[in-house]
Amino acid sequence: MQQHIPCVIIKPLNYDQVKSHPVVYLLHGYSGKHDNWINKVPALKTLATFYNLIIVCPDGGYSSWYVNSPINRTSQLETFIAVELIKYIDKQYKTIAQKKARAITGLSMGGHGALYIGVRNSHIFGAIGSISGVVDLSAVKNKYEINRVLGDTIQYARNWFNSSAINLFDSKKKINQKMIIDCGSNDQLIESNRLLHKKLLQLKIPHEYLERIGKHDWKYWSEAIPYQLYFFRKYFNGS
Repeated sequence: MQQHIPCVIIKPLNYDQVKSHPVVYLLHGYSGKHDNWINKVPALKTLATFYNLIIVCPDGGYSSWYVNSPINRTSQLETFIAVELIKYIDKQYKTIAQKKARAITGLSMGGHGALYIGVRNSHIFGAIGSISGVVDLSAVKNKYEINRVLGDTIQYARNWFNSSAINLFDSKKKINQKMIIDCGSNDQLIESNRLLHKKLLQLKIPHEYLERIGKHDWKYWSEAIPYQLYFFRKYFNGS
């Protein structure tokens, strides 16, 4: 995209004493930026050390929705994260540069982005997650500037269908990834997350589904991220 894109990289305290580390890519939500997670959940520094992993928080733009926009060449976030960012992180940091040591998750718009990028790049990410994810983009049409990325819902209807996380699994006979989905029971997005959970069950696609009392807010997200990191750490351990 010919842009400089900032990221927050959180290293465990034992970073220099260990040969290499797994990496979790953590995406922010709509209107957020790269430092949202660390400012809102400073405990991530402790969690990175406790789970012995690197956490990478890229800037996903105000309303990119983490897709390669078919109508805006300056918004190509899937390529940035799945290709350019991973290549850079693996070159500059002591990572285990393999699928089995990479995970991606995020909140809201970032939850959508993590599932979308993760499933479409299953050769890169071994585990994927979502917290309060916008898993069905039709639920937010004409909102959050998403039309600027995907186009209008009539002329570019196929873009909307293909870009929704809930539709990514229709053609999949199996998913060779570990998956965790989490959404608060009082979240406005709970019904679409329940539908995704139901679809995955019908397709017999293994996944972890968490639903706890909570809303679409930082209180819920800060309580959810330790569960996700625990899930990923178990995956990295091979269990």
